[in-house]
Amino acid sequence: MRSWHQAFEVYRDRRMLAILGMGFSSGLPLALTAGTLSIWLKEAGVSLTDIGLFALVGLSYNLKFLWAPVMDRAPLPFLTARLGRRRSWALVVQVGLAVAILALGRCDPLQDRWQLALLAVIVAFLSASQDIVIDAYRVELLDAAEQGAGAAATQLGYQFGMLASGAGALYFANAFGWSAAYGVMAACVAVGFVTVLATREPEPALLRTSHRFRAAVIEPFLDFARRRDWIVILVFIVLYKVGEAMGGRMSNPFYVELGFSKAEIASIVKIFGVAATMGGVFLGGALVARVGAMRALLAAGIVQMLSLLMYIAQFLAGHAIAVLALTNSLENIAMGMGSAAFVAYLSQLCSRASTATQYALLSALATSPRTVISAAAGWLAQHLGWVQFFLFCTAACLPGLAILLWLMRRADQTAPPAAAVPAE
Repeated sequence: MRSWHQAFEVYRDRRMLAILGMGFSSGLPLALTAGTLSIWLKEAGVSLTDIGLFALVGLSYNLKFLWAPVMDRAPLPFLTARLGRRRSWALVVQVGLAVAILALGRCDPLQDRWQLALLAVIVAFLSASQDIVIDAYRVELLDAAEQGAGAAATQLGYQFGMLASGAGALYFANAFGWSAAYGVMAACVAVGFVTVLATREPEPALLRTSHRFRAAVIEPFLDFARRRDWIVILVFIVLYKVGEAMGGRMSNPFYVELGFSKAEIASIVKIFGVAATMGGVFLGGALVARVGAMRALLAAGIVQMLSLLMYIAQFLAGHAIAVLALTNSLENIAMGMGSAAFVAYLSQLCSRASTATQYALLSALATSPRTVISAAAGWLAQHLGWVQFFLFCTAACLPGLAILLWLMRRADQTAPPAAAVPAE
């Protein structure tokens, strides 16, 4: 087992700075087709029904495994031979992403609604495609022992990207208008572009067959299905963050019902929350480096589960700013720890010969609690009441933790015995 000093030492590797920049580029587009866009639409007078329908543009993030095999195997004419498989795809997608964001900002939400919707779909599609390449890039660039720190660097960069396209875009829109704000965000894509140009291409895995359909599409899934307990692993991936996703889904309505103003929620949730998430991600990455991904997942999962009980403390305290800061900080520290450990675990599951395809599939399953399962959270909160709802969310963490313990026991049973120490 590594010492804590050795665990944190991995963050000094220059590759972590590159992964941080790629994480920023990955997190940047999300709010531009979600939270930030919804504020723009509301200000323009678009109906709530239409604003709700705009959430469908994010389906690309759940379906990206469908075109991941193409990006995993297919070369790009002229570019791949000179830049490499990952770098060429990343640069082409990022150029398209910058152009699409710029065009999106030039639309009028009332006069050009269908054009705006189409461009939002294109931005989300390109963003999901960029995630495919960046995730594969990170997995292939690092050794197994470095995946925890790499996951943490990715998550930190992702949070910075979300801050830029969330709070940053709103500040620019308030001062200079929405078109200028989206223009600045398009320029920010250059962070990822420069990072990719400045980073070496990962060592390519040896491919056993040519670029045929079976090699590109079928083999990555068959390869994963050959893994021991693969069905249980997939169920665990879906269930690990169910409780956290459902609780987080209803946190803002919960705060509003307790009487917190928008300014109070923005000040505490955005500032304290982002800082706490970054701290949790950093701690989670170090924990993976020290004790391994599965033990880190267990520790983070327990912290995630217990942090949900703070919502009950908040309910009992009512409109209390100090308790809100504590509740939100603990929730985000736990979320950051769990995210870093989870990304590291998913990364270790991938074969280097099919990294993009396999990671796209696993990450799509991992986001299903946020996009599908948690859709029932509002109905549950309304019918159960807040205390019972958050107790339900806490209990919803238990199946995932139970499966994790079973997987850990199975892994221990198949681990090779430690070498005996010779007597002196």
